[in-house]
Amino acid sequence: MKTPLFRSALLAASLLCAVPAYADAPVAQTDATAQAAAFQADRASILAMAGNYKVTFDMRETTPWRSDYTPIDPKVSGGHESVRVIEDSGRRIVLQHLLVVKDDAGKVHVIKHWRQDWTYEPENVLSYAGKGRWNLEAVPPAMRAGRWSQTVWQTDDSPRYGGWGQWTEEGGVRRWRSSWTWRPLARRDAVRNPPYDRYLAINRHSPSPTGWIHWQDNIKMGPEPGSNGNGKIVPFVQESVLNTYAKAEDFDVAAADAYWTATKDYWASIRTAWDDAVTRDHGVSVAEVAETGSASGERLMDLADQLQQRKLTTAAAIQRGRAVIAEVTRR
Repeated sequence: MKTPLFRSALLAASLLCAVPAYADAPVAQTDATAQAAAFQADRASILAMAGNYKVTFDMRETTPWRSDYTPIDPKVSGGHESVRVIEDSGRRIVLQHLLVVKDDAGKVHVIKHWRQDWTYEPENVLSYAGKGRWNLEAVPPAMRAGRWSQTVWQTDDSPRYGGWGQWTEEGGVRRWRSSWTWRPLARRDAVRNPPYDRYLAINRHSPSPTGWIHWQDNIKMGPEPGSNGNGKIVPFVQESVLNTYAKAEDFDVAAADAYWTATKDYWASIRTAWDDAVTRDHGVSVAEVAETGSASGERLMDLADQLQQRKLTTAAAIQRGRAVIAEVTRR
């Protein structure tokens, strides 16, 4: 039987820039004491994602939604990440991921990885609209109370995707589940030039005894074949992604500390520049690049590396970085 939720999801999937369907009904109203307790429990779950981890990325295309599509082989990879709380103002929490890798020669490299911003009872969320465009979309007033938005940003702090949802507990497991959310292709897919060009997804986060998990339920979508990229957006294949963060200290956390100490003021200014661009345009347009995520990715990351190597001052790196953002967001 096709339930109302199933029909809503299909309707959302059929539209290029439509606001995806809701994943839940409005949060049930409770008294002030219960609301305060729920808020603190939510904060604890979000803050618990900070720490040092061994990460496993398990990506599997499962069910093809077209007879002419064959799922690719599963891809499992991993690494080490240090996740830092870089802002906590109560109703807003920002977590920065730092990827720590060792090359074949044994040299350690730190790569600023993704960032997740959590906002309690948000009025709007920055949503992907396709083809290098993100819009500030209003969260329906009835769906704000008791919920958190999560906005995810790329390595250079350009936007990636945003969604909103409620922290709940079922079967003794706490989880946050997002609304249906549009997302641009990840590098793993973008570099292959696949027939699809975006995901329609629900994201889930859950604390675990050893850390936490991020589970992505992705419908890989794209223009109907033969439409020259301008046809109806149709599903190609279902993908399940399970990212597992297990607490670990057996890597060079000090390298992550050193990188962040050297570059945090630069990245704070870069975040502000992106926020300003979003505010000016009620969203932002920036070209997508398969290898680096965005047109600004390589240059903004390189400026941070030069800053850490003391080839640039913080002021000079900020000035150049802001110029890059102004260039790539110009319309």
